Amino acid sequence: MAGPDADPAAQPVLGPDDLGIPLAEVATLVQFSSTFCAPCRSTRHVLERVAATAPGVTHVDLDVADHLALGERLAIDVTPTVLVLDAAGRVVRRATGVPTLAHVRAAIDQASGRRAG
Repeated sequence: MAGPDADPAAQPVLGPDDLGIPLAEVATLVQFSSTFCAPCRSTRHVLERVAATAPGVTHVDLDVADHLALGERLAIDVTPTVLVLDAAGRVVRRATGVPTLAHVRAAIDQASGRRAG
């Protein structure tokens, strides 16, 4: 999963009003999908598995067609796109395509301030 640009202040901050759910204690995995996107189903499976096994982590899947303004604000132009938010809602990682479990877990470690190991 790719990291954010060098300037953390330039990264968007998302909150419950944007996502429709409260932010998680450690990390929130935000998936942007579309209805007929086959890789989105695989991504959903990976992110749900991580959220189910990592305390303080939540997954939310947003259909870009239902969240056009947010998708534009975040420059979502490919599905699946995954954003990893820290506990304050800052985007700490962004990736397109189907992530691996290892990449998602490393991104969660970054969001929580732990070193990936």
